[in-house]
Amino acid sequence: MTIKERALKICNELKKIYPDAKCTLKYNKPYELVIATRLSAQCTDARVNIVTDILFKKYTTLQSFAESDINELEGYVRPCGFYKTKARNIKDMCIQLIERFDGVVPDNIESLVSLPGVGRKTANLIVGDIYGKPAIVTDTHCIRIAGRLGLTDSNGPHKVENDLKDIIPEEEGSDFCHRIVEFGREICKARKPMCDICTLKSICRYYIENKKGER
Repeated sequence: MTIKERALKICNELKKIYPDAKCTLKYNKPYELVIATRLSAQCTDARVNIVTDILFKKYTTLQSFAESDINELEGYVRPCGFYKTKARNIKDMCIQLIERFDGVVPDNIESLVSLPGVGRKTANLIVGDIYGKPAIVTDTHCIRIAGRLGLTDSNGPHKVENDLKDIIPEEEGSDFCHRIVEFGREICKARKPMCDICTLKSICRYYIENKKGER
């Protein structure tokens, strides 16, 4: 079985298990997803959703974020951690969206990563979920599981992104990453993967090399 064949089999199996997997961050406007993703750094999506439920009612437009009092904004995002950096990034990002992009969230990686606090992970999420373009979101789940499954030999986000782009069908990339997140939370956990109930173990490098002989 080639690596592309294995990748396709993994895609199809995850599709059966998680047919409706999607981004768990809540948002109504494209820029809200950018903000929510920035807040999610080293913070759970569940906590981010609690914070943004209040935050997006306080600041209802891109302009209101751009004109916000930084100290007040810090207070709202404090529960997500690293609140000073995140608040400043959010305010500056909204200013730049207005000044450089006429208030429209860009639809390409290059423009998105030029915004304060926006890295490739966030940029890929935006182009995939908002614009429906090919995207690979290399969060911690994706990096860990892609390595265990033998789809990459790297731990570097950008390298993993490129490796997966070579073997995951373009039309499957965005959904594949959402399914990987669900799979990582439920089955292929960081500390103790539940290999005994995993339907991917027959083609999983980690299982074959470390667990297959166990009883």
